[in-house]
Amino acid sequence: MSTTVYDKQAPPAAKAPAGTVRPRRPRRRRLGPGKPVPYGWAIGPVLLLGLWAASTGLGLVDVRSLPAPWTIAHTAGDLIDNGKLPSHLTTSAQRAFFGLLFGVAAGLLLALVSGLSRLGEAVIDGPVQIKRAIPSLALIPLLILWFGIGETMKVITIALGVFVPVYIHTHNGLRTIDNRYAELAETVGLGRLAFVRHVVLPGALPGFLLGMRFAVTGAWLALVVVEQVNATSGIGYMMELARTYGQTDVIIVGLVVYGLLGLVSDALVRLVERRALSWRRTLAG
Repeated sequence: MSTTVYDKQAPPAAKAPAGTVRPRRPRRRRLGPGKPVPYGWAIGPVLLLGLWAASTGLGLVDVRSLPAPWTIAHTAGDLIDNGKLPSHLTTSAQRAFFGLLFGVAAGLLLALVSGLSRLGEAVIDGPVQIKRAIPSLALIPLLILWFGIGETMKVITIALGVFVPVYIHTHNGLRTIDNRYAELAETVGLGRLAFVRHVVLPGALPGFLLGMRFAVTGAWLALVVVEQVNATSGIGYMMELARTYGQTDVIIVGLVVYGLLGLVSDALVRLVERRALSWRRTLAG
């Protein structure tokens, strides 16, 4: 009786004839937003500017209501030549700087006390959440009664609009630090100050920088309003004076300046964020 033996190995693959090119398998695209677009930050503003120029050039928009971009550029040049725009811009920048400085310092200090202590959170978090529900601009009548209509009121109003986002995001960053880092710090015997320096502050940095992005925007928003409340200088005062005389082009110049200030300040914070958080692996990176 004969036994048939079957070979379990697969037959060798046939070799392709010489001179033939095997088709390459298409590479799968990685999930995520893809590679950064060169000068992507400028695409949106340029498109907006082109739409503005096209609508005014084709007569789709009344130039008395919205002057053309070249008219705005000519008006801005005149304001720079006579020194009005640099003077008002310097005053506005000083108000925004001091309001941002005091607001960030207050928000960061309160967030550290509240985030590192249960008692501090019980005392601080409730009043901050109440302030969060009250717009800072709604406090202007009360601040005028307390501090008058001078620079103190304006800086305090800006600071009140700044410290809440800094507090909220920094506090959230402190509370969301991975507990494994705390356990590791106890294992290696880190003290309280060393734990705060090497674990807490780096862990809260992403939240703080996110709060800074909201803070710089809030500073310019508050500045727009406070400079139109009995001010004698600043971009907002220049716009309010232009409204009295019906100078639409000057008002648009002020709005463009505010927009550019907000764009540049946000870009600076994002630059610091990319440098300081280069260790993070995210979709944006």
